[in-house]
Amino acid sequence: MGRLTVVAVALVGISLMGTPAAAAPSAPLEVIVTVDGGTVTGRTVTLDPARPAELRVTAVNPTGQARQVRVIRVSGVALALTFFAYDTAIPFEVPARGEATRTFPLDVRHLDGQAIGLLPASVELLDDDRAVLGSVDTVTDVRGSLWSVYGVFGIAMALLTALTWASALLALARHRLSPNRFRRALRFLPAGVGTGLVAVVTLSVLRLVPPEPAVEIPIVLGAAVIAMLLGFLTPHPAPAPADPVDGPTVGLTTRPLA
Repeated sequence: MGRLTVVAVALVGISLMGTPAAAAPSAPLEVIVTVDGGTVTGRTVTLDPARPAELRVTAVNPTGQARQVRVIRVSGVALALTFFAYDTAIPFEVPARGEATRTFPLDVRHLDGQAIGLLPASVELLDDDRAVLGSVDTVTDVRGSLWSVYGVFGIAMALLTALTWASALLALARHRLSPNRFRRALRFLPAGVGTGLVAVVTLSVLRLVPPEPAVEIPIVLGAAVIAMLLGFLTPHPAPAPADPVDGPTVGLTTRPLA
């Protein structure tokens, strides 16, 4: 009986010692990417739909276990929306404590109808379950068309924002805003948010500033706050004039004609 107890305790101890190692999360792969011979880190990468881009992807495995890469994904995101994504199936293995490199052309012919201007982008290595094994971020200069999905999105936002401002200002001119200042401020809020979004897209399309979270969030919040202040400081709506009421005539009598 004593021997069985000792054996059981030993087995439990071995299992507890092995559990953390088995359950420990694997460190991500370090990803190094070059496009047309230039690294993507710290610079803007030009993507021209007229010609393919040559990608060289190097994956460095810092763990003691080999990692299987199934897909290399290149995607561009703005305002939390994905405007282009390219998945290239290139299965390869990254050995333990080693690295692997793959070079392939990225066909971006359809990018002309998807985006234009500066867009944050990422290169991700995915496994069979589409889980991200490693990634690297960059900024792309997409030489697409103004009538691409991203360009049309910006135009639609500009039109919608103009209509929102026109509605709020027309209600102000007609003295139809709420007497409550906070409600008037909320009435101008959508116009402010739209103005911020249009500013972010415009700066991106003009290739001045990419729409990264550190840029777009302050711009949108700042425009929203300014619009709410304008609504809060608008003059109190004047009361509608009362309709004149005819009072009774005093001191007059009528007699029928003989």
